[in-house]
Amino acid sequence: MNLIATAESVGQAEALLDAGVDTLYVGGHPFGLRLPRPLGIEEIKEIIHLAHGRGKKVTVACNALMHNKEIEQLGAYLSRLAELQADAITVGDPGAILTLEELKLPLPYIYDGETLVTSAEQIAFWLKHHAVGAVAARELTLIELKEMQSRLEKPIEVLVYGPTCIHQSGRPLLSNYYRYEGMSERSDKDRGLFLRDPKNPESQYPIFEDEDGTHIFSTEDLSLMAQLQDLKENRLIWWKLDGVLLRGEPFVRIAALFAEAKQAVESGTFEPAGYCNRLKDLQPANRPLGTGFYLKDPKEIH
Repeated sequence: MNLIATAESVGQAEALLDAGVDTLYVGGHPFGLRLPRPLGIEEIKEIIHLAHGRGKKVTVACNALMHNKEIEQLGAYLSRLAELQADAITVGDPGAILTLEELKLPLPYIYDGETLVTSAEQIAFWLKHHAVGAVAARELTLIELKEMQSRLEKPIEVLVYGPTCIHQSGRPLLSNYYRYEGMSERSDKDRGLFLRDPKNPESQYPIFEDEDGTHIFSTEDLSLMAQLQDLKENRLIWWKLDGVLLRGEPFVRIAALFAEAKQAVESGTFEPAGYCNRLKDLQPANRPLGTGFYLKDPKEIH
């Protein structure tokens, strides 16, 4: 089993490792998208050193759709990650995969095509092209994920906690709006901007801009705490915790709870109700927990 968590800094990475996380997920601009904070190569180097010193792993995000300029820069970045002995990268751009193969670097990759990864056949294609795993689309149901994993030898990563990105544009949409209105406003993540569905006055869709464009997230944080035993029994054992919207110590405390739950699942002592109640106590009041598409019938969605 593999508990994966995003890390926003060297300090948080160390706290997450101490909390029981198996793999840290980090990255930097312009190759990694939707990270709690983009990290420089020296910070990634330090995090890899920390993780390997504890027998843990680090995956580096290279999940951007890249333009010619980024592809030209990518080779040097990948070579540096290989020198630092990063354990894997996530990548969804076939051009980036071709670059990786041409360089013949000892750097495994996990296929992450975001919303495109919706079938076992697609993952099997990339496994034949040397991928060591895949990140499933967040809009899939558990029924579909179980069927996909049953037909694959390599693991599929499942988001068990955190928000889902429902839209991204490479354009600065918020800045363009402010410019149109003649306003001078911040649009970064810490500003705390939201969109609202006119049909639901209680809805809050987080929206922010960074160097990679504009990002809009779901109104709730996904949680599969109650389904962890079921996931394990169906070989869905790569569990991702995403802290892109939950910074600092609060995210570490939630990661520690999932690490404790993972140990209980492994030892056969997992009681979901207690863990779900404790997660509710840790969860920010403005971010309700939900199961998104996971528990729906595929016929309800497609």
